[in-house]
Amino acid sequence: MKPEDRRSRIAELVRQSSKVAVEELADLLGTSRETVRRDLTLLSERGVLRKVHGGATTAQTASESPLAERRAQARLEKTTIGRAAAALFEAGDSLLIDAGTTTISFAEQLAQRGPFTIITNSTLVAQEMWGSPQRGNIHLLGGSYHGDGYEILGPQVVDQIQKVHADHAVLTVGAIDPAGRFMDFNVEEAYVARAMIASARQVTVLADASKLGRHALFQVCGAESIHRLVTDRPPDPILNSVLRASGIEVIIAGNGLR
Repeated sequence: MKPEDRRSRIAELVRQSSKVAVEELADLLGTSRETVRRDLTLLSERGVLRKVHGGATTAQTASESPLAERRAQARLEKTTIGRAAAALFEAGDSLLIDAGTTTISFAEQLAQRGPFTIITNSTLVAQEMWGSPQRGNIHLLGGSYHGDGYEILGPQVVDQIQKVHADHAVLTVGAIDPAGRFMDFNVEEAYVARAMIASARQVTVLADASKLGRHALFQVCGAESIHRLVTDRPPDPILNSVLRASGIEVIIAGNGLR
């Protein structure tokens, strides 16, 4: 079994049983306990599950790690996703962009193109776009500032977004569950994402593979509201079928697969 196939199987077993012991995983997969422990460490870092003494449990759905910590995780994958996503947009497009580690990487790449009209609640996205050699208009939404995520949230933000009619919304999410529901850990971030979806002609979600098949507390939308998903590895067959049945274009960054 290939390492990624083994890790996908581990993630599925944990989701099915809520908690699984290292010894049980090693027996089921025909591999060593040391290999299982390394896989659990990697999957825990990706946020797919929570490693505990002697095994693993499902990841917590009520919270995620701080933005600074998340920016250090899967950095190469997020850069690859950002580069692939930036190529999808044409100069002159208007984009609503929410706050997240992958949209920051996207903004870094998008800033090399353009010009674009950008509406965002992320101070870091706005700063990246400000450095563009072909800078367009940049609109930073106003409201309650949350320094941990370098983002602006609250009803004022949602109200401003509702008055916008953009070409595109480019969003990150905390999770895409096996049923194809797009989820988040923060209810205010979910409200912002929903408003951006309603105010754009087309919606693109950027999510590294650690978000796929994962659960979070608050639903942003169903698969039917999303037009494109840009990720770094193919979803598992069940999730992939759900996404494609809903008409989502799944783009695998780095290898050109769609």
